[in-house]
Amino acid sequence: MRKLPLLLLAVALFAAPAHADDARREVPSVFFIAKSENKNQVHFAVAVDARCAPLGDAPVRPYWRMLEKGPAVTEPLLAREQGPYGLASQEVLTRTAEGGSVRVTLKAVPGRPVTIETVRESDGTCSYETRMTIASKPGRLQYVYVKLAFVSIDYLLLVGKDDAGGALKERIDR
Repeated sequence: MRKLPLLLLAVALFAAPAHADDARREVPSVFFIAKSENKNQVHFAVAVDARCAPLGDAPVRPYWRMLEKGPAVTEPLLAREQGPYGLASQEVLTRTAEGGSVRVTLKAVPGRPVTIETVRESDGTCSYETRMTIASKPGRLQYVYVKLAFVSIDYLLLVGKDDAGGALKERIDR
């Protein structure tokens, strides 16, 4: 009989976060990869704490939004999908009281790092900005389009906006 209250106490101690800042949140989509094959997309989410700072050593994760099955259906990337759609590397650059930044490199575009900056807004929500050099200009990455060939990638199209709001596009032939 005495074991049950001790067990409940142990569960309560280990289930509760030590500090409010340890609470895990996620910015669900900071950019995505669309492809010519179907409507499904690979989205990139960032795990953040209550201050909107990147959480852990590898806070960015890719996942599928299976739009052909429904607007809210998601699935993890399979091991064989990591090559064309996965991350080659990621590094947390900063963590502050109001957010932070992470640099990621896509396996499909290894020479072009992407920097994701997260910010805690006054209402407590997390906002973000995803930056990448597109057509030799710094800008905000919106998405990457992959034109698939029979068993390979024909080309990639980087799509974003420059700092003045103008369109940026760059085609990378494979």
